[in-house]
Amino acid sequence: MAKFKPRVFSGVQPTGNLHLGNYLGAITRFVALQDTHDCIYCVVDLHAITVAQKPAELKASIREVTAAFLAAGIDAKKHIVFNQSQVAEHAELAWILNCVARLGWLNRMTQFKEKAGKDRENVSVGLYDYPVLMAADILVYRATHVPVGEDQKQHLELARDIAQKFNLDFSEEIAALGHGDTFFPLPEPLIQGPATRVMSLRDGTKKMSKSDASDYSRINLSDDADTIAQKIRKAKTDPEPLPSEIEGLAKRPEADNLVGIFAALENRSKADVLETFGGRNFSAFKSSLIDLTVEKVTPVGKAMDKLTQDPAHIDAILKQGAERARVLAQETMKAVKDIQGFVR
Repeated sequence: MAKFKPRVFSGVQPTGNLHLGNYLGAITRFVALQDTHDCIYCVVDLHAITVAQKPAELKASIREVTAAFLAAGIDAKKHIVFNQSQVAEHAELAWILNCVARLGWLNRMTQFKEKAGKDRENVSVGLYDYPVLMAADILVYRATHVPVGEDQKQHLELARDIAQKFNLDFSEEIAALGHGDTFFPLPEPLIQGPATRVMSLRDGTKKMSKSDASDYSRINLSDDADTIAQKIRKAKTDPEPLPSEIEGLAKRPEADNLVGIFAALENRSKADVLETFGGRNFSAFKSSLIDLTVEKVTPVGKAMDKLTQDPAHIDAILKQGAERARVLAQETMKAVKDIQGFVR
């Protein structure tokens, strides 16, 4: 197999109102990976339009996600930060990969079934096909690793299937053009830490989401200290004290979620947190969780607010990042067109 330079790619949709789930499930992991990998972090605005968006709100949301990246500590000079729509090669490769992917593969994607619901005939083709665009996002940079949550693992598997089929379908051309025996790497998932999936504060069986009707279901990155404290105090729990062993969380989703949040915020394991708080009641634990969350989250929210007051600065960072990303993406697309047999 060919050797590929280790490279991380990941993206966040600009859907507005970023919350603790976005922060712990994605952004803090992006920050940590900077120390060990070359990273490309993308605001995936083309994915956002698979459902209807108001243009002014979309623009604000793109800047908000970028501000969150920067406020959390992503270094846009050392790594690449940009928005997807500025690099046309994402969409160009997506079309070629649409002609590699198979309908049966897409029909197995469970997220489409969940998002489309019963009104499947009226959703956009983009919502159905966006896993292929996600594959293009990754493969246009020939990325080797992708930090993903549990709910995105199936899409990464699809990207691997598409890459493998392309490599097999064009193996002779790939070798003849000097690319060895493999052109696209098979990207590996990076699933790290104790809170890969942060759940609702009102229902520990549902993912934390901005679309939940209750604002008390989530902690927004824009929430102030008093709001965070109120939401955590009102977070659903059960009548039993916290267990001392991690096995005791198995059938207690709300307890498991709060312990996971604490562990992720303090970069500890759940077992370590339970060693400290096991046997104590929720009121004492919540008090410590409030202090920790306020300490970690409010500085990010304040920094985001300051950054979004200067949209020209954010736009300049995105433009510079897109220029750097485009160099890599164009290199891939030139090779893909040669392999495919296009005249250029």
